[in-house]
Amino acid sequence: MQFDDLSARGLVLLGCGKMGSALLEGWLKRGLPAGAVWAIDPHPSDWLRARAAEGLHLNQPLPEAPALVLIAVKPQLMDEALPQVAGLADGQTLFVSIAAGKTLGYFADRLGAGAPVVRTIPNTPAAVGRGITALIGNAKVDEAGLALAESLLSAVGQTVRLDDESQMDAVTAVSGSGPAYVFHLIETLARAGEAAGLPAAMAMTLAKATVAGAGQLAEEAAEDPAQLRVNVTSPGGTTAAALAVLMDPETGFPPLLEKAVAAATARGRELGA
Repeated sequence: MQFDDLSARGLVLLGCGKMGSALLEGWLKRGLPAGAVWAIDPHPSDWLRARAAEGLHLNQPLPEAPALVLIAVKPQLMDEALPQVAGLADGQTLFVSIAAGKTLGYFADRLGAGAPVVRTIPNTPAAVGRGITALIGNAKVDEAGLALAESLLSAVGQTVRLDDESQMDAVTAVSGSGPAYVFHLIETLARAGEAAGLPAAMAMTLAKATVAGAGQLAEEAAEDPAQLRVNVTSPGGTTAAALAVLMDPETGFPPLLEKAVAAATARGRELGA
């Protein structure tokens, strides 16, 4: 990954919580100098303070024309925080937002119509380099800007470009919020194992490894997940008995997850409004 322009002009992080820190850690590991980063955070973590000791500029005056501003504050704090970087919106600095619900129109209203803005939704597996981020830019973002955003976000996982911003709420519901659904699956699978007679620690170890291994197999196998499910299901066997419950059209996973994703999508639209 080439960081020449970022190193020369600087990169500003507005907010550096869990996701901002995960991204920053990925960039630093791939060669971005700590001295090229300016971070604005009213409550910096110990990890971020340690990066300041290595040269990162923490809550210091910003460079005049940084190459990129990453907007990584919570949506509820955006109105209060965004004015701190609005003065950098001269058309030469690329803005990349990872805030759920905040639309390109929102940023145009507050940064000006001439500001190039890329809206993205990463997810928390970015912390271990296994994230996936959907992105879309406004009309002021050229191919070089999109490629830069993709390059930075690919430091912590995969990226996909959206065809239309209207898809972003569904992306948020599937991949942005999705890790929480999987974590809850691990919790409930472990509890079910415990109820069936396993020691709690063993049940949790089995549940974590099973979900992690199945996810990796789903990514790497030539077959799609439906076929992988068929492969492990013997007619009349134990898996078939469990799937009869989980795939029930009224009470199983299909209607439950559809309702969950719909609820998250609707909430994303509410946040945007």
